[in-house]
Amino acid sequence: MRSLFPIFLLFLFTVLSCQSEKENKSDRRIGEINGVPNAAEMIRNPISAKGIQDTINIPKIAFLETEFDFGTVNEGDKVSHTFKFKNTGTVPLLISDVRSTCGCTVPKWPKEAIPPGTEDKISVVFDTAGKKDKQHKPITLTANTLPSKTILSLYGYVNPKK
Repeated sequence: MRSLFPIFLLFLFTVLSCQSEKENKSDRRIGEINGVPNAAEMIRNPISAKGIQDTINIPKIAFLETEFDFGTVNEGDKVSHTFKFKNTGTVPLLISDVRSTCGCTVPKWPKEAIPPGTEDKISVVFDTAGKKDKQHKPITLTANTLPSKTILSLYGYVNPKK
């Protein structure tokens, strides 16, 4: 009988500790912990192992343009362009990464959360040194949107050095 008593106490402690955790979670408002915005709620992914969970309360990124043709330039020139966008969703937009296929194209993007209805921009500089002829530079943006990836593109022609 004595050997069952510690097992019973362990079981009782486990049951009671799980129940108090549930009560604490239910007291919290969704998206806040002690009045502070919950970062995990801002970057939550609407797709889970159970499938699509929520497609309404997500950020949506709307670009004025996703492609830019810089025309014809000479090798060695630096071409820059700004892609303007707006968060048309209902929650803050977080851009986690923007990258190109090579080091010749360098993007700059906002690192902080972009509130719903707010406009911002992604600036891109393409260095044509060592490049020639027809060029296409894709820029991949990763954010807490659905889908999570957006492709921006630079196009043009680089006249080679003589």
